[in-house]
Amino acid sequence: MASHSSPSPAPAKPGSAEDLAAHKATYDGFLAFSTAGSLICLFIVVALVVFRFVDSPFNLLLGFGGMIVGILTSIIALRMGGKWMLPIAILVLYGLFTAMNVHMS
Repeated sequence: MASHSSPSPAPAKPGSAEDLAAHKATYDGFLAFSTAGSLICLFIVVALVVFRFVDSPFNLLLGFGGMIVGILTSIIALRMGGKWMLPIAILVLYGLFTAMNVHMS
């Protein structure tokens, strides 16, 4: 049989500083993943508009390209600790470019 000589650490008591720090870290992670997921969903929605309403020979390239760039920048922003300005700026520019192409179609 295996001997379990190392004692396991005691869980943090409710209301202690360690418990609150763990709670805050979990909440911050939840907010970061929720923000990244929302941005990715918005990039996908704009790409769906491109696929449906842009009458151009490059609509597949524009749709998939924008979606891939948006997903990558959202993941990079998530890994950088929540610096969301770059993916938001790219989403706004992608949406404006899509609106311009839809209007011209």
